[in-house]
Amino acid sequence: MRKILTSRPARGALLLASFTLLAAPGSSQQASGPIARYTIDAGTMSGMAAMGSGGGMGAAMSMMMGGGNKPMHELVLRLGSTRAPTGGAPAAEHFMPAGAALGASVPLVTPRIPPSEDQPIPGERPKGRLLIYWGCGATVGAGQPVIIDFAKVARGQIPPGLYMSGASIPQEWQVRVTNSKTYGDWPNAQTRKTVSASSSLLGDHRIAGNYSPDIAFNLKQDFMPPITGTARKIAGGATILSWNGLPQATGYYAWTFGAQDNGDMVWWASSATQAFGGPVWDWMSPAAVQKMIAQKIVMPPSQTSCTVPAAVTQAGGEMLMGSLYAYGPEANFAYPPRPADPKIAWKPEWIARVRYRANTMWMLNGPDMGAMMSDSGSDEGEDTPARQQQQKKKKKCGGGLGGMLGSAMGVGC
Repeated sequence: MRKILTSRPARGALLLASFTLLAAPGSSQQASGPIARYTIDAGTMSGMAAMGSGGGMGAAMSMMMGGGNKPMHELVLRLGSTRAPTGGAPAAEHFMPAGAALGASVPLVTPRIPPSEDQPIPGERPKGRLLIYWGCGATVGAGQPVIIDFAKVARGQIPPGLYMSGASIPQEWQVRVTNSKTYGDWPNAQTRKTVSASSSLLGDHRIAGNYSPDIAFNLKQDFMPPITGTARKIAGGATILSWNGLPQATGYYAWTFGAQDNGDMVWWASSATQAFGGPVWDWMSPAAVQKMIAQKIVMPPSQTSCTVPAAVTQAGGEMLMGSLYAYGPEANFAYPPRPADPKIAWKPEWIARVRYRANTMWMLNGPDMGAMMSDSGSDEGEDTPARQQQQKKKKKCGGGLGGMLGSAMGVGC
């Protein structure tokens, strides 16, 4: 583990993660409104994105070595209330429809926030640079790349204009520990239940606890289907990304990330303008997506291809990861319902929101999006001829993602 934290690419990745946190929009305390707010974020993951959903390190290494992986589902539940719990410690449950395959209910646990024990990690000052590119096309536009020096950022010298501007970030209500008197969420450490690839959200949902009114609604929208597609290199070094259009998609956003041994990292996004950070890695409402399509940050739902410039694939080296998000619909519920007449005052007891998305991850210099799921129709342990052939080809992982990540993790091949 220490090797991971002290390697130059890994330290740069940690710094890049801190950029993301700084760039995310903040949430503020609600002065008035409903007693309880509830959110469900439902995702469908395919390709390498699916390996983090219950697969653990075994699934990760299988994926790196060319093994297939089935699409998976993810579910994030959050309950926030203006009330303190009655009758003891906070307790709440989400009672699921049978098709969710999660049992009768899952617990919404109030996290315990221990005192910080963070200690500075000894070692050299971060070195290397972050090279930022953007835009679909075989060649990059003027002014690219924007170069960020990690050593300067570590000294607090963050260049102006790095992050997505405030006007570009749609402000949507959130449920957080910081804006709730009492809070609970799932997944959590209290249960090891996980959402399966065959789980369904259709049907009746009920949330009950000792710090909020009962919440009940019926969902008629299920998980989105998975994204599949290809990453095809063309003459000149550019790579064409193409994918299946999802009927429920409201917009798409793609990015790639590469790291080299010298500490340099490469970041590219499909947005037509420089737009680093912001809400694009989160679930987004159709209204927010529409706003970002108008600003040319998110691709419209009619678009099913985008070309990664040759300069990006050349600068990214062997380890060049790609990801594609498809933002989906949103369902909203409230009690009592919002009056049709805007002149009538409305103060609901609770509001609930369900957001959907699908995302996939792949390796630009390796198997394409479709090949990453080539074994989705066979049992995970089945030794098919196709898998045998893949394993022969990938037995030595001196290059590609297996070699790069295996080396960084100290796993070896």
